Amino acid sequence: MESFKTIHARAARRHGGEAALEKLLAKPRSSAAIRKIPDDRWLAAMTRAVFQAGFSWKVIEEKWPGFEEAFDHFEPHRVAFYSGDDMARLASDKRIVRNGAKIRATVENARLIVELAREHGSAGAFFASFAPERYLELLEFLKKRGSRLSGRSAQYFLRSQGVDSFVLSDSVLAALIEAQVIDKPPSSRKAMEAVQAAFERWRKESGRSFTEISRTLGFSIDV
Repeated sequence: MESFKTIHARAARRHGGEAALEKLLAKPRSSAAIRKIPDDRWLAAMTRAVFQAGFSWKVIEEKWPGFEEAFDHFEPHRVAFYSGDDMARLASDKRIVRNGAKIRATVENARLIVELAREHGSAGAFFASFAPERYLELLEFLKKRGSRLSGRSAQYFLRSQGVDSFVLSDSVLAALIEAQVIDKPPSSRKAMEAVQAAFERWRKESGRSFTEISRTLGFSIDV
């Protein structure tokens, strides 16, 4: 397996040197900052990730103010108790993307946020409790307890909230294959554990976060 030093050097060469690369590397939020994120912003981020999946991100961005209005600014207790009439209203609301399955997912994810707040004090407290070495556990939780929150949707959701995370984009997957961590996109628990182990090894080597390592991998290769 390639060292992170080698991968970082390749990424720096491709992007104008180490200083230029450094400006491109996002950093995760601290646990304290994650804990402070209000519950409605967790639901909003989940909803954005769900609606972006398989759709134009630009369209979602342009419509987002309408999403905020249509979903009552993502107040979890309110959305969790949406009735059939509410969902029918949303399915004909031109301010949003009118996808019935994704509208239902938002209601189901609101119920999850309410449950997390009841169990942990807030959704932020729950997500802040996960160290990077438990990242796979967190992804599995979202797949099991969330609605339409698996694979990249869950990864992009966590990244958008500042949780220390890797995102298996096409470029990151290509870099992992180049580094001989995996030989194809991971589709099993064993393969995902190999990816997690590689990130943990690179984190110990470099002292960098999963987020920085993931971004560096993406910048290190052409897809």
